[in-house]
Amino acid sequence: MKSLFHLAIHVTDLEETRIFYRDVLGCEEGRSTETWVDFDFFGHQLSLHLGTPFATTRTGKVGDHMVMMPHMGAVLALADWLALADRLKEKGVTFDIPPVVRFEGEPGEQRTMFFFDPSGNPIEIKGFADFEGLFAR
Repeated sequence: MKSLFHLAIHVTDLEETRIFYRDVLGCEEGRSTETWVDFDFFGHQLSLHLGTPFATTRTGKVGDHMVMMPHMGAVLALADWLALADRLKEKGVTFDIPPVVRFEGEPGEQRTMFFFDPSGNPIEIKGFADFEGLFAR
């Protein structure tokens, strides 16, 4: 079964959030109120509500990296990932883990990059040349 994903998390400032998700990431804004805003986050519904963002720790060992946990993200086709990586660099985004190839030559080879939204929520964007590798062992 394939379906769309919905995630609701806290942010500290809606205007800063709008600028980042809309103008930096290129996500389309949806419905909103004075306390939340929805975005089309790469085809999925992301609801960002005013509040205290979740606590994170660098406890996820993936390949050679210790990644922030928990984190959210998206999986893109490689061409889209490369275009987004260029866009984020042009917009001056500070990367926690700069764009890199992970598991090179292995099943599940992927590109990845980690960065934070203005509220400190960690985001990982993966890129695959072949989506069949997403769940490869």
